[in-house]
Amino acid sequence: MVPHAPHEPGTRGRTSRRPARVSVAGHSVTLVTTLQRRVLLVAILGSFVSFLDGTVVSVALPAIARELGGPGAEGLALQQWVVDAYLVTLGALMLVAGSVSDVYGRRRVLATGLAGFAVASVLCAVAPTGPVLVIARALQGVAGALLVPSSLALIVATFSGEAQSRAIGRWTSWTTAAMIVGPFVGGLLVDLASWRWVFWINVPVIAVTLWLLRGIPAADGEPGRRVDVPGAVLAAFGLAGVVFGLIEGDRLGWGSPGVLTSVLGGAVLLVAFVLYQRRAADPMLPLRLFRARNFAWGNLATTAIYGALSLGGFVLTLFLQQVAGYSATWSGLAQLPTTLAMIGLSAWFGTLAGRYGPRLFMTVGPLVAGAGFLLMLAIDETAFYPTQVLPGQLVFGLGLSITVAPLTAAILGAVPAHDAGIGSAVNNAVARVAGLVTVAFAGIITGGVLDVASFHRALLVTAGLLVLGGLLSLAGIRSPRGVDPDQALVKPT
Repeated sequence: MVPHAPHEPGTRGRTSRRPARVSVAGHSVTLVTTLQRRVLLVAILGSFVSFLDGTVVSVALPAIARELGGPGAEGLALQQWVVDAYLVTLGALMLVAGSVSDVYGRRRVLATGLAGFAVASVLCAVAPTGPVLVIARALQGVAGALLVPSSLALIVATFSGEAQSRAIGRWTSWTTAAMIVGPFVGGLLVDLASWRWVFWINVPVIAVTLWLLRGIPAADGEPGRRVDVPGAVLAAFGLAGVVFGLIEGDRLGWGSPGVLTSVLGGAVLLVAFVLYQRRAADPMLPLRLFRARNFAWGNLATTAIYGALSLGGFVLTLFLQQVAGYSATWSGLAQLPTTLAMIGLSAWFGTLAGRYGPRLFMTVGPLVAGAGFLLMLAIDETAFYPTQVLPGQLVFGLGLSITVAPLTAAILGAVPAHDAGIGSAVNNAVARVAGLVTVAFAGIITGGVLDVASFHRALLVTAGLLVLGGLLSLAGIRSPRGVDPDQALVKPT
């Protein structure tokens, strides 16, 4: 039987973040408790549906438009908003959700988010009209914003040291795999059943997660803290305004009054948000977090890296279907090597980063991933998979596996445990908004026409962003000078 860790002083129903250590074959080994395993599984499943839904819908859009959208521009507008409604509410409310997680307790917020996501998923699956589907997608984004910060905060509060890095690595591998495997899952469901099953699949996963969550002791929120309502309003409307303008700019025109008003108004609100946070008694975004070097530089690197991931995945999926003639299923299947690499390697690189520090991995990983996109410059109209697509996907998958767990661990490791919710929320909001910006500019990069030449331009921009992420990490990230021996998973006695 695996022993449970002792309770820390001053906690209620919460286990120690330091696992038990025993000697095995002359080595000191840290054991992961049963509760820690459950926490990790809940965190993975809770975030999995949010990440999956961000991409699984993409290949279902034509089928949705055929059934609910009508012909021509009306159907195109529905496809855009099925994606955009989810991303706008998700990105705009991520910071608010992180603050709520720290104030009211991670388990309670996670349970609320899961229940809300299940209800919104059912509404999406049974939506009789396009507007109802768009509204349900927006509600999914609201619930999804509660899932990621509280899931990561549970891990940070339960694990420590190298065990924490390894746990974050596993969480990262599975949740990032959800984003990458989304088009494949969506393609299968559309081709074999109906687009509505893209939303029904969330329900059993959420039911299992809620059942597992019952076995995790509830912990109180941070004493004396409260939700920063004025800050939440400024952040939500500011981010929503900027995001709306960036998404709609290509369709409505970048000089249109609606787009300009949205972007400028959102920017003014975000400036007001930052100014308010400097004097708020209990700010939802403590600006002191950015005094931590790894937190500030890590979020800069996140902007470049996740902007690249969103742009690269977007144009690759469209090119394979619209130019190379891949089916929805096969276009998703083509990207599975990256998913398998993430699942198999992320936890290992997370462990290595916990032992040797994140800087080397955050520098080398994006450069390798960028090389993968450069290899895909060999793709032409045929997109012959064995020689044109697969090599780049394998190299990209390796680079991504090297990058993501050390990146997440470096950022969360730079903030105090009681700020884990808002710290993870900031990082995830940065990643989402970066993706929205790069996808919004995809039309400009491709010139509005997706062919081999414009696809190659998008690949070059993607590779450039990944290289920038590696250089930012090299310049700004600092690894610890040494590792606490008590935090090592295995060390000589």
